[in-house]
Amino acid sequence: MALALLLAAAACARLPRARQEGVEVGVASWYGEEFHGRPTSSLEVFDMNDMTAAHRTLPFGTHVMVTNLANDRSVVVRINDRGPFVRGRVIDLSYAAARVLGLIGPGTAQVRLEILSGVREPAPTAAAVWLQVGAFSVQENAYALKKRLDKTYSGVAVTIFKTGRGVYYRVRLRTDAASVDDLAGRLAAEGIPVIIIRE
Repeated sequence: MALALLLAAAACARLPRARQEGVEVGVASWYGEEFHGRPTSSLEVFDMNDMTAAHRTLPFGTHVMVTNLANDRSVVVRINDRGPFVRGRVIDLSYAAARVLGLIGPGTAQVRLEILSGVREPAPTAAAVWLQVGAFSVQENAYALKKRLDKTYSGVAVTIFKTGRGVYYRVRLRTDAASVDDLAGRLAAEGIPVIIIRE
């Protein structure tokens, strides 16, 4: 009986650990000029200068925060392609994303993937009200604020806004006309500037 228990314990010790929900750790690589302008698996044209990536199973359009575990740099990418097809790798980044993470020289790195929610704006309704609490030219700053607000507030989203001067990442909270004043007051009390946008 004791021997059977020991054998069972040894077998369990060899089982892979269940990964944390929404989090994956593994090796990232990147691709660029050779595939620039070619169609991806989603039929979107690959642009090496966009923040995109290839993953084997995540749905197209999924936004993922990728963190280089060697230097703690992070970037948010949108999945629009399939891959990588090299054993042991979990994500293939665009040139632009790889440059932010410091992957261009070494070619690969150990990374952590975190699936993000609340990146896209839900379809607006007549009663939709947004509280904008920040607009950043640096993507990581927007997601740092979102992560902080997620601990207290629901409906926090990061949306992309393109202008002639560049791309901005807006941090917004969705609410309704009945709750907007109370929510804006709570945010203001925390020292967070608020712009009310009615759509």
